[in-house]
Amino acid sequence: MARKLKLEELGRIDIETFKETEKIPLIVVLDNVRSMHNVGAAFRTADAFLIEKIILCGITPQPPHREIHKAALGATESVTWEYEEDVKSTIKKLQEDDFIVCGIEQTTDSVLLTDFEINKDKKYALVLGNEVDGISDEIVSDCDVLLEIPQLGTKHSLNVSVCGGIVMWEFAKALGL
Repeated sequence: MARKLKLEELGRIDIETFKETEKIPLIVVLDNVRSMHNVGAAFRTADAFLIEKIILCGITPQPPHREIHKAALGATESVTWEYEEDVKSTIKKLQEDDFIVCGIEQTTDSVLLTDFEINKDKKYALVLGNEVDGISDEIVSDCDVLLEIPQLGTKHSLNVSVCGGIVMWEFAKALGL
């Protein structure tokens, strides 16, 4: 009969080992994400999938903060992160460093995530936007590709932390998790 594993049975690595472990070539950019819970959830997911780095932009709250830590459960200590005020210049820098910038947004030109071919030999940056407005209007056309998660129900969007988890998982699988 199945039983839940105890924490000590999971074989998790410590923070120092995590920092030395090779990461998948994926950066997550949070563009004006308001909720500290969503920021913490992004850190926790980034830790789970060995994401290279998170870049917090605009009004996105930064650690340390009690509300971020509640959702992150310590991942703000393991995942590399930085703050950049301007998302537009952040996107440009990433492109100059040969990252393919993928905006996660529903647009007239978006590609379904299920139809997008992730190339294992490339580096990617995922831009996740504000809970109400999505990614900033001024960067939609700056993204190399706009990706959309297929949705079949009555709602037209997902919570940004749920969206981030889905997209990070798809990229992590394809890039070598």
